[in-house]
Amino acid sequence: MKLLPLLRNLVRENASTFVSMLLLVVVPVVVSSTLAFILYQYQDFLRELSWLQMLLYFAVISVTMALALTPTTFVALVSGFYLGWNGFAGIVVSYGIAALVGYGLAQLIDHGKMMSFLNRFEKARNLMQELRNQSWSLIFLTRISPVLPFALMNFVLSLLQVNKKKFFLASIVGMLPRTLFFFWIGTQANDIIKLLQDPDSGTGGHILLISLIVISIGGLYFVFDRALKKALKNASAKN
Repeated sequence: MKLLPLLRNLVRENASTFVSMLLLVVVPVVVSSTLAFILYQYQDFLRELSWLQMLLYFAVISVTMALALTPTTFVALVSGFYLGWNGFAGIVVSYGIAALVGYGLAQLIDHGKMMSFLNRFEKARNLMQELRNQSWSLIFLTRISPVLPFALMNFVLSLLQVNKKKFFLASIVGMLPRTLFFFWIGTQANDIIKLLQDPDSGTGGHILLISLIVISIGGLYFVFDRALKKALKNASAKN
């Protein structure tokens, strides 16, 4: 019976945070569909960007990914198609910048309210601390998965208050496998619309994606299970 009032308080005190997290899931799907048509109209221009224009492109996508306007998979496919391998390093750095921007925005929206609420409960406080202690593994495993929304994970990890330097580096390292894979698919495509509708990765590609998902889910389960056991052990020791 105490659970329902607790949940009501959680939602009421963190309404803006939950609404923002919902938008971070819905908005990328809507916006990317619109952008696909625009990109098709300007194919010739985008294939001949100067270095200055390319830098501007990286700055823009850093913001759009942070704001959940463009999914990271979409960006990797499109960038591979238009920029080729000359743009790969820029995309990797853009992911890191987008992660930091998303981290900062989440802090501005939440103002630490979520952690303040959870810190009222000793077990939850201990669990959050243990997860922060394992933040590198946690960040890496959320990034390596091709199904966990990038912007949403920025928000969640910011609420957890993980170390910002670890957040930046682990985000880049974790994103590398799937970024490399989808970027390569983009470089092999002949038509942007067909690429975005069906980024055919073949049997090997499907196996790779499934493997990344399994590694992510299995690893996250292990991290949470270990953190929960340590949190309960610490709570029992204090009691």
